[in-house]
Amino acid sequence: MNPPRILVVDDDENLRWVLQTQLEQMGYTAVTAGSAEEAIGAIEKEPPALVLTDLKMPGVSGMDLLEQIRRDYPEIPVLIITAFGTIQNAVQAMRAGAYDYLTKPIDYDELALAVSRALEHFRLVKEVRTLRASLDRKYGFENIIGHSEVLLTVLDTAARAAQSNSTILIHGETGTGKELLARAIHYNSPRRDKPFVTINCGTIPRDLLESELFGHVKGSFTGAITHKVGKVELADRGTLFLDEIGEMPGELQVKLLRLLQHGELEKVGATSPLRVDVRFIAATNRNLRAMIEDGTFREDLYYRLSVIPLELPPLRDRAEDIPELVQHFFVKAKEAQGRPNLVLPASLLPRFQDYRWPGNVRELENVIERIVVLARGDEITLADLPDFLRRERPAVDMLQLELPPQGISLEAVEKELIVRALEKFHGNQTHAARYLDISRKALIYRMEKHGIRRKAVEGEEEMLPADDAQAR
Repeated sequence: MNPPRILVVDDDENLRWVLQTQLEQMGYTAVTAGSAEEAIGAIEKEPPALVLTDLKMPGVSGMDLLEQIRRDYPEIPVLIITAFGTIQNAVQAMRAGAYDYLTKPIDYDELALAVSRALEHFRLVKEVRTLRASLDRKYGFENIIGHSEVLLTVLDTAARAAQSNSTILIHGETGTGKELLARAIHYNSPRRDKPFVTINCGTIPRDLLESELFGHVKGSFTGAITHKVGKVELADRGTLFLDEIGEMPGELQVKLLRLLQHGELEKVGATSPLRVDVRFIAATNRNLRAMIEDGTFREDLYYRLSVIPLELPPLRDRAEDIPELVQHFFVKAKEAQGRPNLVLPASLLPRFQDYRWPGNVRELENVIERIVVLARGDEITLADLPDFLRRERPAVDMLQLELPPQGISLEAVEKELIVRALEKFHGNQTHAARYLDISRKALIYRMEKHGIRRKAVEGEEEMLPADDAQAR
């Protein structure tokens, strides 16, 4: 690795030579310029790692040179040299953007320390910028693959909402990328430099969720041997992502509502509230409106969370994005598995588009990885695909649907298909879901969406529309 290159600017030829010699003895590469104009030419030709310039020079002064560097080359640190009696000028230069100053006669130990500190400081600044750019690439909206109109509409709304502090509720089936969207919103918001904290309300036991979310004080309950900082406090000035918010028990919904309304955190066992500044993004795959009707989710909390609602479409509703997703995951899996020569023929892509992907993008990624790992040769064949991708699908026209001239409700058709499938298998959700080529979770989600309720008939579980159940 080449040593850092330092540009010394001074109209005193002897001082330039001395500084160049000292810097080279310290292990740096040093070049010189006798004026500000000459220095600008040198910078334009090859920007240095650091500029060391005298403050007072004939013609264009060191202060003018500093201002031009800060304007045109803000990534280059500048050290100012000034006479002992003009320290006030050096202070003015630091206000203008100089990293530090040295007084004449120059102490070379101080020079070595100042140069080292300046280079280290700007190295860290550059690393932070690089990291930030990397986060932008990893969590930016462009990382959400697809160009379908239904997806782009959601991303457009999310990008505009990211600039606010408003609470966002993301709804979508399992595997649609709700957390990926939440991260993109955070890293494109004014809070991007602050924490992004996640908590899954469905994976933490109910009796521990309050402590995980809000924290507790020592001695507040059996086993609380130390103070605990909760997820909310960790997210202060940043973003808290509440995944699977529909699984949050009712008693905690009340505390969360108070937090959203007043910005006050109540730790378990604490005697006074703690003020926090947190931006909330919640997500769910459940029908919260149906849960409100059932009394399992608070209506006032729902409206607090869904200031900006976002609906992530399932993969089957954006089939035109599937080839792009397949290619993206295929390249990723090839690199991870060390199979750079593996080929996926374009002729197989319709197989991926014909499948409904009940597990959505997550299922697609996992299936691609499985194919890459198990492929027998350097070109994937039909035999390498899972059985459900090899199986021919029945044509839609086999259903003999009649389209009335006045139009038809897609929602009503979906509801009727679900009801008939459940009736066909006597209410067995697993069999009905398999028959409809969706997951059981997806079936339950649609049952909640259409208000299809569970009713026991002669010892069997039968699924009926809510209005039919009431009629009976």
